[in-house]
Amino acid sequence: MIVFPAIDLIAGKVVRLQRGDRSRMDVYSDDPAAVAESFREAGAAWIHVVNLSAAFGEDEQALAANAAAIRAIAAVDGIKVDAGGGVRGMADIERMLDAGVSRVAVGTALVRDPDFAAEAARTYGDALVADVAGRGGEVKISGWREGASLTVDELVARLAGLGFRHLVFTDVARDGMQTGIDAAAYQHVAEVAGFPVVASGGIARLEDLRALAALGDGVIEGAITGRALYEHAFTLQEALDAVR
Repeated sequence: MIVFPAIDLIAGKVVRLQRGDRSRMDVYSDDPAAVAESFREAGAAWIHVVNLSAAFGEDEQALAANAAAIRAIAAVDGIKVDAGGGVRGMADIERMLDAGVSRVAVGTALVRDPDFAAEAARTYGDALVADVAGRGGEVKISGWREGASLTVDELVARLAGLGFRHLVFTDVARDGMQTGIDAAAYQHVAEVAGFPVVASGGIARLEDLRALAALGDGVIEGAITGRALYEHAFTLQEALDAVR
């Protein structure tokens, strides 16, 4: 099971939001590459990066700062980067890959443009990650600010049918809240998908990571953890040890 330490970016700064709320933001660093270096030194093989400025449609200065930060993170030796946020077309995927990203996560566009979702799956295959967020079984899009009038099960089944084989499921109600996980929710999403998923949202304790690892590699590919690391609930080394 992969532990993905998270770097969420707004205007080039490392931040965490509570439940995806832009107004409830904590800033942890203005040097994203240094944060990535620290994760690599602690043993991370992958880092999960979210371009929140792109997801929120922020100004050009914020977008440029995040683009530079993503390139700097991807240039850190010894780690792979899974990155998304505001990916709306094939050109956005190409820019991410050109910046050195190994996997590109696509979220809202998969719902709003099914033809793009199908074309992207055909063209990029294993380099793509479906980024699905839900609250109460309903898909949330546009930085989790809007409902999609679509259930998580419907979307996950559709994406699996298109050929997606990597999927992050975010439990929006728990994200950034350190309330603990709902392991059964991730198991259910994996069953619908037919392949292991990456869990995101609410990881607060090492016991949460152990509970996910206990579901097995056929259910959980990995887990994303952010606020718990930044607020020292546990170290990345402890997290890596917990899932071995």
